[in-house]
Amino acid sequence: MEHVAEKEVLLEIKSLKKYFPVKRDILQKLTRKNQKVVKAVDDVNFKVYKGETLALVGESGCGKSTTGRSLLRLIEPTAGNVYFEGKDIVTYSKQELKNIKKDMQIVFQDPFASLHPRMTVEEIIAEPLSIHKVGSREERRKKVEYLIEKVGLSPQMKKRYPHEFSGGQRQRIGIAKALALNPKFIICDEPVSALDVSVQAQVINLFKELQKQFSLTYLFISHDLSVVKHVSDRVGVMYLGKIVEIANTEDLFSRPAHPYTQALLSARPVIDEKNRMERIVLEGELPTPLNPPSGCRFHTRCPFKMEKCMQVEPTVKDLGTNHQVACHLHS
Repeated sequence: MEHVAEKEVLLEIKSLKKYFPVKRDILQKLTRKNQKVVKAVDDVNFKVYKGETLALVGESGCGKSTTGRSLLRLIEPTAGNVYFEGKDIVTYSKQELKNIKKDMQIVFQDPFASLHPRMTVEEIIAEPLSIHKVGSREERRKKVEYLIEKVGLSPQMKKRYPHEFSGGQRQRIGIAKALALNPKFIICDEPVSALDVSVQAQVINLFKELQKQFSLTYLFISHDLSVVKHVSDRVGVMYLGKIVEIANTEDLFSRPAHPYTQALLSARPVIDEKNRMERIVLEGELPTPLNPPSGCRFHTRCPFKMEKCMQVEPTVKDLGTNHQVACHLHS
């Protein structure tokens, strides 16, 4: 995939935080202890350029999906700003947010759970059009048929229900629904992880084709580095609620700068033995976001940790060529 020539910022995230309060037991309430919080997303900053695919990768529980859902305010951010086309949608009212949702959509991981089981394909895809009162009934019908064909399904399938389709077909229906309002930006939240490998390739290629046809911008959330390398222009690596590295895809895969990124890449399967990295095995348990380590959050598992790493949180360093890393090794 070619990199975006002119970098027009479509979405900018500044100091985004999402903390989930932990329920206190009776003893904690009686002693009036401060309520603990899970710091799922903690001071995340990045930009998404118009027409590109930015991938977010990391281990399960690192905050990838929470970040994506916070951007759309499917869950409300605790703090921070989300600028879409220069406007902070965190401050938007419900009506303003409803209007902006035309331009921002999401494709979920589990296509079966995200589709209403008692609605036909036609009703599912037409639902956003009905909610936003777009077009007449006949225009909606034609739009539905057009989208069904665009995602590789037959218009004759429009009267069927979700349970009558395979996993890959259901995901295509979810993609068609996301496209109904002609959005500019789509969050793809682990969109192929629940599919068979052979079907994954078909759906990934569909995403790329639709991006060209509809001038789409993607935030692609995944833990599969092979998929990410194929589909993304840039990659952001998350660890325990923070982005530790972000770079152009080719640069990140050939010259990973953060020890955590190096460990992730060393674990991915490769066909060509010449491109195989020496396996880096991380020792120790993954810390909890309920009580993250001081300093660099990765220091408890890092093979290169220094005294400074345990005390001082690293700032983001610019390595040039759009490559940024938060690590004391590069200070």
